[in-house]
Amino acid sequence: MRILSLLLGIGLVIMSGIALAGPEEDREAFVSYFEKRFPNTDLTEFANGAYALDEDARQQWQEIEEFAPYEFALDEGRELFEIPFGNGKRYADCFANGGIGISQDYPVFDTNSGEVVTLELAINRCRTANGEDPLPWMEGPIAAISGYMASTSRGKALNIKIPDDPRALAAYEDGKRYYYSRRGQLNFSCSGCHVQNAGMVIRADRLSPALGQTTHWPAHRGAWEGLGTLHRRYQECNKQVREIPLAAQSQTYRNLEYFMRFMDNGFPANGPAYRK
Repeated sequence: MRILSLLLGIGLVIMSGIALAGPEEDREAFVSYFEKRFPNTDLTEFANGAYALDEDARQQWQEIEEFAPYEFALDEGRELFEIPFGNGKRYADCFANGGIGISQDYPVFDTNSGEVVTLELAINRCRTANGEDPLPWMEGPIAAISGYMASTSRGKALNIKIPDDPRALAAYEDGKRYYYSRRGQLNFSCSGCHVQNAGMVIRADRLSPALGQTTHWPAHRGAWEGLGTLHRRYQECNKQVREIPLAAQSQTYRNLEYFMRFMDNGFPANGPAYRK
C-alpha cells in the first residue's frame, strides 16, 4: 500500500499538465519510488537496467561485456571524430573541451533557439555548419561518433540542467507528459512498462526500471546486431505498442530525452553498453 500510495502521488504530480512540483522534486520522488520498490538493490545498480534485478541475466551480460561487441564501433567513432572536414575543421572545434568528456551534459537547452539539443543533433549541426551533409539519425556513423563521445564520459555524473527559462521548463514538462501518456493500440505508456511494471517479466524479457535507463546510450542491442541511438529505441517502443513512431530527433522525442536524462541526474555515465 505504501508503494501504491507513492506511485499515485508521483502520477498526480508528473501526469498533471500543470507543474505541481519542480523538476528536482519530481526527480527526488522518482528516485524514492524505486528505492522503496526495490529496497535490496543498491541505488547505483539501476544504471545497469534489468541486469540490476536479474542475477542470471547479469552474469551473462558481464561475460558479453568482457569482449564488448560495440568496441569496433567505438574505434570507428573515434576515427570519424578525428577526421577533418573539407574546410579543415573538426568535430572538436564545435564542442566544449574538444568534445571529450562532455556527453554527460546532454541534452542541453539552447536559450538562443529555445529548444532542446541532444548530442546527436549537435553532431549533425556541427557537420552542416562546416559544409558537410548530416548523417542518418539512428545508427551507423552518428551512433559510432556519439558512442565514442559517450565513452569519454564514463564515470562522470549525468548533469542535465534546466535553466531558469519558461521555455526550458515547458520542454521538460512536455517530455514528462509524453512519458506518462498512454498511446498506441495496446494503450501503453513508457511508465506503464518501466515504472509500474519495472522488474516484471513480459514474454522472455525482464522490464528494466526507468531509473538509470539513459546512462548507457548509444547502446549495442543484440536484436539490432549493432550500435543504435536512444531515438531508435523510442521508435521501436512506439512500434511495439502499435503506435506510429515519431521522427528521430523530433521535438517530442528530444523533450522526452530531456525529461528522462534529468531523472537520471547524478548517475554515472556508463555507455555505450550491451543490451539484449
